[in-house]
Order: sequence, then C-alpha cells, then structure tokens
Amino acid sequence: MIIFVTIIHVIVCLFLIIVVLLQSGKAGDISAAFGGQGSQAAFGPRGAATALSKATTISAVLFMLTSVTLSINAIKHSGPNSVLQGVKSAPVKTAPPPAPANPTQK
Repeated sequence: MIIFVTIIHVIVCLFLIIVVLLQSGKAGDISAAFGGQGSQAAFGPRGAATALSKATTISAVLFMLTSVTLSINAIKHSGPNSVLQGVKSAPVKTAPPPAPANPTQK
C-alpha cells in the first residue's frame, strides 16, 4: 500500500511541476518557449488560466494528502526515536594546566 502511495506521490509531484511551469506569469509563459503562441493557445487567454488553476489546485491537494500519508506512515514504523540515540559521545579530553611562567629575577 505504501509503495502505491509513493508512486502516486512522485507522479503528482512531476505533474504539479509541469502545471505550475505552464501557467502564464506577468512577463510571459513557458508555453511560448516550446513553440506555443503564449496566451493565444488552444484554451484562449481565460480558459487556460482557469483550467491550469483547477489542475494546480487539485494536484496541490493530492500532493499534501500523499505527503501527510507518507509522513504518518514513517512515524508509525520508526517510532519516537532520537537521531542521536545510537551515537556514543566521545570522551572529553582535558588539556594539562599551563606551566607557570618563571618571573625574571634582577
């Protein structure tokens, strides 16, 4: 089951990246770089914005759900462990005290 959720998570991540990059920005959109006509594409200037906005919202919700599912599963299987639980501390090395300075006698 967790392998299935992980695969879905990776697919949603890639889809979310693509959808965000295809959205038009203030200066221009990346679809023009691939030979598209910018906001004059198949959807038109308003249709593309709403379709890409809906796709972004849906993929963001799926990303959050799969992220929470994977983190809950990781906590269940690992338990409340510390990162430093198995690390042994090194013995503290103390330096010898400095030798007293010999005052010069006159």
